[in-house]
Amino acid sequence: MFAAKVYSEISKIPPGRVSTYKAIAQRLSTKAYRAVGTALKRNPDAPRVPCHRVVCSDGSLGGYMGSMNSSLKVSLLAAEGVFVKDGKIVDFSQKLGGRNAS
Repeated sequence: MFAAKVYSEISKIPPGRVSTYKAIAQRLSTKAYRAVGTALKRNPDAPRVPCHRVVCSDGSLGGYMGSMNSSLKVSLLAAEGVFVKDGKIVDFSQKLGGRNAS
């Protein structure tokens, strides 16, 4: 199941780091970036399975749990030391990565 593979991949992103929809798709050998987003939107175990750590390739937040209201996503990231300013991850290139998360 595609969604289970997505959840497994995002579970590897450590706290304080982010990855992108594109990077997750690439690690799954697909270009289905939007399908990654759809799987995350339906994540039944958020935030335990940390879909809040997945953002757009330009550092913008994207959605969270099917909503473009990202205040919860911002709060979860901030609790992990990832801060957002003007809708984008602060120091994005430094926060991008971690074990299998770039």
